[in-house]
Amino acid sequence: MEVGIVGAGDMGHALAVRLIALGHSVRMATSHGGPRLDAVVSALGPAASSGTVEEVAAGDGSTGRLVILAIPYGHYATLDPTPFAGATVVDVGNYDIGRDGHDPRLDSGGLTSGQVLAAHLGRAAVVKAFNTVWYRRILDESRPHVAHGDRLAVPVAADDPAARARISGIVDQMGFAPVDGGTLAQSARQEYGTPVFNQPVGPARATELLQAHELDTQGGR
Repeated sequence: MEVGIVGAGDMGHALAVRLIALGHSVRMATSHGGPRLDAVVSALGPAASSGTVEEVAAGDGSTGRLVILAIPYGHYATLDPTPFAGATVVDVGNYDIGRDGHDPRLDSGGLTSGQVLAAHLGRAAVVKAFNTVWYRRILDESRPHVAHGDRLAVPVAADDPAARARISGIVDQMGFAPVDGGTLAQSARQEYGTPVFNQPVGPARATELLQAHELDTQGGR
């Protein structure tokens, strides 16, 4: 399978490494292309290629194609929703006021960053995953051959149960332990600054940390 990745920073690169190790190919894009993107793609080898954001999002046009967004939260509004229609989109980013500025919808707790992205993209199935994990752990702590309970946990949240299950399966194949994060409203529990954020814990402890930050699913973040 070819996976589209928008963003060629540390997390985009780390996920590309893991996907290529599973036998997938990746097609990567950044907003402006250029030497940074070329260098990342070249280092990944023949299973990687580059394109425009629109090309990477559209892929082969099939419903259910997989696109990873590894970009700062504040950049979501620059994305044209049209080529993402029908895709499963994995949002690995976090809302950071210091970098992104204030978004009153998130500051008030009315919405989560995943919900904002889903509303913007419209006809894509958005999944929040990998946003709690430092990119170095993605590169260095894959453990596909150990028991699920001994792996690093990755919460996975989505409004579409099939999309959540699909990405959970990929997390498992990568050698991590997927943890059910519930809906995009419930993904408030795994955002920046929450108890589970950047905690290198197994699935049992991650579930405890998510529950410790339990919010009303209608209340959002």
